[in-house]
Amino acid sequence: RMTPDLLLMDVHMPEMDGVEATREIRRRERALSRPATPIIALTANAMSHDVRSYLEAGMDDHLSKPVRQRDLERVIEKTLARAEPDAHTTLDSSSAAAS
Repeated sequence: RMTPDLLLMDVHMPEMDGVEATREIRRRERALSRPATPIIALTANAMSHDVRSYLEAGMDDHLSKPVRQRDLERVIEKTLARAEPDAHTTLDSSSAAAS
């Protein structure tokens, strides 16, 4: 069974919003003694109190919509570096485009 390296979580979804989904993911990770999967919030609401609620729910960072590629690359690199400090993976947009 594969586990993702990182999740991009839309904050506003039908049925269960991204904050609630993140809380559930974190609950399951704790119950199964699994390491936390990094989660980045995608949202149009980036006021400081909104961002604080995303972080309190267990998200690792956030990106404001509309998302720009360079911002996405930056926050993914930053989040993965915090999750795995020994990993030296970087995103190279030219090699990613060639893939």
